[in-house]
Amino acid sequence: MTSPVLIQPVVLSGGSGTRLWPLSREKYPKQLLPLMGTDSLLQATVRRVDGIANLDMAPPMVVCNEEYRFVIAEQLRLLGKPGTIVLEPFGRNTAPALTLSALAAIKNDADPVLLVMPADHVITDIGAFQSVVSQGARLAFDGAVVTFGITPDAPETGYGYIQSGAAYAGKSGTPDANARLMARFVEKPDLATAQGYLAAGSYLWNSGLFMLRASVWLAAMNTCRPDILAACESAWRQGSTDGEFVRVGKDAFAQCPSDSIDYAVMERIAAGASKSDAGAPGLPIGVVIPLTAGWSDVGAWDALWQVLPKDACGNVSQGDVLLQDCENTLALSEGRLIACVGVSDLVVVETVDAILVAHKDKTQDVKKIVDRLKQQGRSEGIIHRKVFRPWGWYDGVDAGERFQVKRIVVKPGGTLSLQMHHHRAEHWIVVSGTARVTCGDKAFLLSENQSTFIPLGTTHRLENPGRVALEMIEVQSGSYLGEDDIVRFEDMYGR
Repeated sequence: MTSPVLIQPVVLSGGSGTRLWPLSREKYPKQLLPLMGTDSLLQATVRRVDGIANLDMAPPMVVCNEEYRFVIAEQLRLLGKPGTIVLEPFGRNTAPALTLSALAAIKNDADPVLLVMPADHVITDIGAFQSVVSQGARLAFDGAVVTFGITPDAPETGYGYIQSGAAYAGKSGTPDANARLMARFVEKPDLATAQGYLAAGSYLWNSGLFMLRASVWLAAMNTCRPDILAACESAWRQGSTDGEFVRVGKDAFAQCPSDSIDYAVMERIAAGASKSDAGAPGLPIGVVIPLTAGWSDVGAWDALWQVLPKDACGNVSQGDVLLQDCENTLALSEGRLIACVGVSDLVVVETVDAILVAHKDKTQDVKKIVDRLKQQGRSEGIIHRKVFRPWGWYDGVDAGERFQVKRIVVKPGGTLSLQMHHHRAEHWIVVSGTARVTCGDKAFLLSENQSTFIPLGTTHRLENPGRVALEMIEVQSGSYLGEDDIVRFEDMYGR
């Protein structure tokens, strides 16, 4: 490998992060949140590959649900890293997601090394991460499937494990530093088993990070899961491209089985590998490289507490928080004051519509609260009060039996769809900025402190023609106020 290797970063942005409720919601999951600084977890994942020596880094490729497409596109734009966003009409786990990525990567007869990264993980030692990526790139370029195993520091029962085997020599015949054959993938163990793994010294946590050529993955899928490969190929052929968005065929992808990268391929590679350099029959060689880089999958609030900076008493606080005589407590406020006195090992999270109080040892059970909210048909388990749209956002400030009040912010150049409602009328009041309003056959401008009325059943549109954000108050009134009471006639965002 004498010239720079083309690396295609692939960011898998699935999952809903229910254990980080109430910050993470189904419609706005944890990877889109700035839990570790100003970048969202997704943005931090994309930024993590900047500046790796001797690697030619392609623009990022993100695989995500269609619902997140505009938020993710905006987050990439803010980084100055527009890339390809592959849209899944349904969640089918990580093996189909990676297969779609590989098909996208080879479309111009290229065969890059895919650097596969979950969007919702934290890595604090970027230098250590980039060092193992450079090492993994050499091995993946030569045809190996490389995964990075996290060096364990505790008998963790919440992670899967990878057992490392014999040293891997590679094409050079000289063992590569720290690289070893994958001997076994194992699922989340009980405590006694995890303690045994830690004592053995040959087991690493399964990070979900991989490097491999696109063609190598497709060949492995053809051997292990030809049904998934066939469904993805069919969906890809039926797909279309809309700017940075790549849509696959919905009907074909609906037939795709669901499976993970580990179950579909990695476990089979490890199960068939011998202690020599020979991989499983018909499959590539699997290699694991240890990684010690402050990694966390931030799977629950206790995991976030572990990776955030703490005060002298082990407390983490963000937002408007006062702590008195507290220890090992995590307190996050989005707006209102949180005051804690004489408590320890608690998690307190405040949002505008929900407050979580949990013992740090029970944070895995937050998912049960989300399940109950959904069973009761409550919106707090699914969506935030503040909802992001491609044109800006709105915040549901108040609601009653026949009315609803929203604060609406439209970014410069933003345009809502030309639409109509069957069951509600709307009053619009401009707080700041300039609005261009279409109401029936009339079009006019509104400026600060001006207002207008949109009668029920009238075709209308709201636009921001200015260079600053348009902020409005909208009062809806009528017999039904649901978001599904929208008939769209024109929409620049293709909804």
